[in-house]
Amino acid sequence: MEKLIVIKIGGNIIDDAEKLSSFLADFAKVEGKKILIHGGGKLATKLAADLGVAQQMVDGRRITDAETLKIVTMVYAGYINKNVVVQLQANGCNAIGLSGADGNLIQAHKRNHATINYGFVGDVDAVNATLIDSLLQQNLSVVIAPITQDGNGQLLNTNADTIAQEIAKAMGSLYAVELIYSFEKSGVLLNANDDSSVIPSINPATYIDLKAQNVIFAGMIPKLDNAFAALNSGVSKVIIGKAEQLQQLIAGTSGTVISQ
Repeated sequence: MEKLIVIKIGGNIIDDAEKLSSFLADFAKVEGKKILIHGGGKLATKLAADLGVAQQMVDGRRITDAETLKIVTMVYAGYINKNVVVQLQANGCNAIGLSGADGNLIQAHKRNHATINYGFVGDVDAVNATLIDSLLQQNLSVVIAPITQDGNGQLLNTNADTIAQEIAKAMGSLYAVELIYSFEKSGVLLNANDDSSVIPSINPATYIDLKAQNVIFAGMIPKLDNAFAALNSGVSKVIIGKAEQLQQLIAGTSGTVISQ
């Protein structure tokens, strides 16, 4: 089975023009078929402040009201997505940028939570693997923004980590998929303030222990939940690590490997 690398790039790298440029130069050099999923970084929050649109966050997740949905769609599916694509083109990597609304790429439903109204936040129902495969077969690198749609004309804001997992799962019947979560840290850390304290591998049992000890908490929990969900659905490998070490992550010589 041909290998496919699915890479999610974290918001903190998106926010740093120099780091993003360096990462995209490295991504362009990755051989074979590849998909890049990006988050939104702080630009949406800044634009919302400039426009006087109050923002609410619950456990690191953005409450998306109607005005915020306009902002995140403009920023994620517009400026950030096209900025990433044009930099890849400049590095000799032919790329196409899409949101979940394009080509019916990602269909989702509005989140229904018992106690929290997340607004126009989407949970993924289906990924159009056939469309993605047709683009990959044309030697295009696919760059995906975390905006989805419900099939009835409604755009939805969806967590980029989750989109990366769902796309990796959907492509697993066609390719040997490796999923990489790349961000500003060197991996999953024993000490959140010590970037050298990387945990080299985590399996379900160690994950339970590390959560119980409060070593793993906050934003790292949904990232790891997504990693294990991907493995349970046929993704061959999941690695979490530093964006600046992309080649080493792919080679398996840095970061945290998530295993069964």
